[in-house]
Amino acid sequence: MTLRRNAKVAVAAIAFAALVIAGMLVKSPRVQAQSSGDDQESRIERGFDIAPVPLNLEGKNRPLVGLGSYLVNAIAGCNDCHSAGPSTQFVAGGNPYFGQPTKIDPATYLGGGQDFGPLVPTPGSPHIVSRNLTPDKTGLPEGGRSFPEFLRILRTGVDLDHLHPPCSATVTTNCLPPPFDANLLQIMPWPTHQNMTEHDIRAIYEYLSAIPCIEGPPAPSVLHNDCR
Repeated sequence: MTLRRNAKVAVAAIAFAALVIAGMLVKSPRVQAQSSGDDQESRIERGFDIAPVPLNLEGKNRPLVGLGSYLVNAIAGCNDCHSAGPSTQFVAGGNPYFGQPTKIDPATYLGGGQDFGPLVPTPGSPHIVSRNLTPDKTGLPEGGRSFPEFLRILRTGVDLDHLHPPCSATVTTNCLPPPFDANLLQIMPWPTHQNMTEHDIRAIYEYLSAIPCIEGPPAPSVLHNDCR
């Protein structure tokens, strides 16, 4: 009887110890770091799986490209605005809103050109048009932007193209009236994007460097890229 009771106590003690050890492992920084690393790797691979265009990985940081694709295509939905519009965002038979399997049109992917209409309902108000994010012949995204420039855009919303000056007594068309700040990009959700880590922004930049160039309309349009 005593032996049986002692055996039960021993089994209970072993089970309790196993639970304690399991709890310590779950809380262990090493285990958490491994879990975080596995999650990051799955995002990278998922990014490559969902990239809708061929990627040029020559001279690129592969993990950053994969993560950037995940952020651009699965999280931020950049092509929703930076394509020419809903009618050209998907190829024929690939519009998910028609109940079809999603198929992005590579000919317009991140090439910009979506017209959001006039910013304010007054004569002379500029139309806000999404920019071309693809790389030009330099291989740098958004038509040759350096990473410091790209980082500054996402952190501050600055419009380095200066497309729409502030309205004044002498400038009355294609201008931004108060209280709009003409130095800043309008409509683009940079106030949200500015909260991303620099590592994530760098990943987006690396991905945009790997996608094909879209030439866009002829120069001097701000959407034009010299692809060759």
